[in-house]
Amino acid sequence: MIFYLAPLSRGEVGSRSDPGEGLLLRQSIETKRRAERSAVFVVPRNHSRAARRSANMRAIRSKNTTPELTVRRLVYSLGYRYRLHRKDLPGKPDLVFGTRRKVIFVHGCYWHGHGCKVGGTGAKSNRDYWGPKISGNKARDKRRLAELRKLGWKCLVVWECETSGLRGLERRIRKFLD
Repeated sequence: MIFYLAPLSRGEVGSRSDPGEGLLLRQSIETKRRAERSAVFVVPRNHSRAARRSANMRAIRSKNTTPELTVRRLVYSLGYRYRLHRKDLPGKPDLVFGTRRKVIFVHGCYWHGHGCKVGGTGAKSNRDYWGPKISGNKARDKRRLAELRKLGWKCLVVWECETSGLRGLERRIRKFLD
């Protein structure tokens, strides 16, 4: 948090004889509002690189991501209605069309190992951790899709990189849901 010294206002107790005396330590309201509005946590510069990385990782969401919201808006504008993140289904699909027995997963290219330009080729640092982590995510995704298909659900995976071309994505979703 960032603090600043502010002079006492009228009515507050304190002596005005010494110019240094009577200063209160107050939190900067503007900084607080800015931090509340931003999605990224503000970490002071004197913290370690690990603390800053940890704050960034905490800010990454698993639900209501930008690609997911894009797909949801598109599907809703096409006239389809859906449920979100049903916990009783394997993998908690992002969009569930219960009467049609169809689900849509919206995957981030990096986190699910797509290997496209958006997701890149993987982590540049700490590869010993991230390599198995992303591989595990891919294996888990494959298992969850197989479980859903075994239960009689049809599945569609939309990748983050596909959300930039809405016309093609619209055709693909419409074909899947009809």
